[in-house]
Amino acid sequence: MTRVPGRHIKTFVSILIMIVLGPLGNVLLRKGMQDITVPATWMALAAHVLSSGTIWLGIACLTGYVFAEMLVLSWADYSYVQPVAASAYGVAAVLGHVMLGEDVSRLRWLGIGVICLGVLMVGRTSSRTTEVRRA
Repeated sequence: MTRVPGRHIKTFVSILIMIVLGPLGNVLLRKGMQDITVPATWMALAAHVLSSGTIWLGIACLTGYVFAEMLVLSWADYSYVQPVAASAYGVAAVLGHVMLGEDVSRLRWLGIGVICLGVLMVGRTSSRTTEVRRA
């Protein structure tokens, strides 16, 4: 298999975007929903949700995440992308602690550390093991 120049950098940047935008989008959705008091009707709830800038920003982040994932999956193996993108669990814990004021226990940090060790192991392998089909 031949190496494509720049593919490694594109893969790294796209996965980095995924690692940041996915958890950030989820945290923003959580923050936006925390700020909304539960109204009496579904229509009032929908109006509150649709008028929340925080929720829309979260949706934009998650949309960016999906596009980055589609891009990276077009040139890297799924069996590489998903395990390496699991480092987003660490980002999610940090954002939950910083932005939402959540208490992250030592046991959770230990579990996140184990996941990150696995990410390091997978990250040392080739991102593409299959041949690209020519049209």
